Amino acid sequence: MYQALYRKWRPKTFDDVVGQQHVTDTLKRQVLLDRLSHAYLFTGTRGTGKTTCAKLLARAVNCENPVGGNPCGKCHSCVGIENGSILDVLEIDAASNNSVDNVRALREDAVYTPASVKKRVYIIDEVHMLSNSAFNALLKILEEPPEHLMFILATTELHKVPATILSRCQRYSFKRVSQEDIASRLAMVAEAEGINLSGEACEMLSRMADGALRDALSLLDQCSGDVVDKERVISAIGVADTQEICRIFEAIKSRNGSAAMDILDELYMNGRDVSAVLDRLAELYRDLLMTRLAPKGGSSLIKGGFTSEELERLAQGSGVPELLAGLDVLEEALGGLRGSSNRRIAAELCLLRLCDYAPAAPVQTYTQPEVVYVSAPAPAVKESKPIVDDLPWEAPPAPVYEDAPPVYEPPVYDEPYPYETYEPEPAPAPFYEAPAPASAPAHSGALEWKAVLRAVKSKMDDYIYNILEDASQIEASIEDSTIRLMWKNPFAMSMVDETDVKLAIAEAAQKVSGENWRVSVEEYREGEKKTQSKLDRLMSRFDIKYDDEGE
Repeated sequence: MYQALYRKWRPKTFDDVVGQQHVTDTLKRQVLLDRLSHAYLFTGTRGTGKTTCAKLLARAVNCENPVGGNPCGKCHSCVGIENGSILDVLEIDAASNNSVDNVRALREDAVYTPASVKKRVYIIDEVHMLSNSAFNALLKILEEPPEHLMFILATTELHKVPATILSRCQRYSFKRVSQEDIASRLAMVAEAEGINLSGEACEMLSRMADGALRDALSLLDQCSGDVVDKERVISAIGVADTQEICRIFEAIKSRNGSAAMDILDELYMNGRDVSAVLDRLAELYRDLLMTRLAPKGGSSLIKGGFTSEELERLAQGSGVPELLAGLDVLEEALGGLRGSSNRRIAAELCLLRLCDYAPAAPVQTYTQPEVVYVSAPAPAVKESKPIVDDLPWEAPPAPVYEDAPPVYEPPVYDEPYPYETYEPEPAPAPFYEAPAPASAPAHSGALEWKAVLRAVKSKMDDYIYNILEDASQIEASIEDSTIRLMWKNPFAMSMVDETDVKLAIAEAAQKVSGENWRVSVEEYREGEKKTQSKLDRLMSRFDIKYDDEGE
C-alpha cells in the first residue's frame, strides 16, 4: 500500500528533524540527564515538526537503549510505540475530544501504571480546541501528575491556551523551516525516491511551502513523476508563472484594465486558481516595495522568486504610496475570495481597482517651500494672496486710490450771515472712503465644499480627487477663513498634504467665493465633524430640504 511522502519520511530521531535544532538539542539533553518534565507544550505553525517531536520524545523516554538522547528504534518499546501496539502512549485529537467528559475519562485512566513501558504518555494535539470546562478539569492532574505520567500538548494557536495551562508546562516554540533547509530535504527525498527534481522546481516548491516541510513534501508528492521541472509544478499545482504575473503588473501600471483581464482569463481557462494568481501578484507588489525601500540591502527580503532584473524594470515609475495602496487592495480581495459567490468576478474587480490606483505618469518628487502664496485677482482692489498651511492670516494692505477727491474745506464769508439762527450743515468726511465691492464681502462662511470640489476637479489628478471626495478618508470643514482637511488614515494624509494640492484647493475656493482662504491638513478626531449619512448625502445631492416640521 502506497504511503504519503510526509509519512514515509517522518524523522526517526531528533537529529533527523529539520530546522528545529534549538528544540531537539534541549530535549536530547533532558533525556540524557534524566531531567524530564511532566508536561510539555509545543507551539508553532503547521508542518514544522510539533507532533513528530512529541512522538520522538515519547519513544525516547521509554527507550531501553537510548543513543545520545535519541530513541534506538530497535527495542520493544520503540517498535511498539511506532506501530501503535503499545497502548500506554496515546495520541488524542482535542478537536474531536474537547468536552469535559473526555478529560474526566482521561483522568480516570491516567492513574493506572503503564503495562509494558516506563511512562504513560498522553499527546494532545490541537489542545487549544478544548473547552473552558475541559481545561479546568485538566488543571489538577496536569499540575501534580503521578510519576509514571507525562503530558505533551501541541497547538498552532498559543493565544487560545489559558495562562493557567501555560504556567504548568515547559513551552517550546517551533520556527518556520527556512527555504534552504526545505530545498535540501526535498532534494534528498527526491533522490531516494528516484524522482528527477530540477533546481527551479525544488526552489518553487520550497517557496510555496511557506516554512512548512510537510506542505513541501505533499506538493512534491502531488507533482511526482519521471521528471519534475518548473512547468510540471505550474501545471500540476495551478500556479501562475513569473512572466505572466509580470505581464499583469505591466498592464496595471499602464492602466490597461482590458489587457489585465485578458491575461487573467487566459490563466483561468488554463486551470489556474484566481486566488493563487492574486497571491503571486501580492508577492510581486511586496518585492517591488522592498526594492524601493531598500534598493541596496533588501535582497534578503525578496521571497517571491522574481529576478532582480525584473524587479528593477518594474519598479521604474512605481511609487511607494501606489504599491502600498495596491497591497491593501490585494489583501482585501484575497480575504474576500473565500466567501465570494463568484471568485473570477471578484478577481477581475480587484484588477480594475488596481488599475485605478496605478500612477498615470512617472512619480515626481516635490520639495515644499517654507511659505507659499497664491495670487488671484480681486475686484476693485490690488491683487491679494491667500495664505497656505498653518501660518496666521494677514489682511491685505489697505487700497490706495490715485483719484481720491481733495480734502473738503468749508467756505469763509466776509460778512456775517443775516440769519442769527443759522447753523452750518455738518461737513462731509475729510477723506473719501470707497465702498467695499459687493463681490468681495467679509468671510461669511457660506462656502460649500462641494462647490470647491467642482471647481478643482479639472485641475486635480483623478486619484487625489477621489480621496478628497471620499468622506471615509477625508473630512472637510470650512470655518471662518480656513478650509480644514481632516484625514482619517495616514495614506490619505500623505496624498493630500502636498503643496500643489493645497494650492489648487485655495485657488478654487478663491475663484468660487471671491475671498482669500487658507488650507490646513489635520488629523481627524472623533466628534469634531460627523459624516453625513447616506440619506443626507442623497438629499443634498438633489437639493431636497426638510420643512419646519422635519418632513
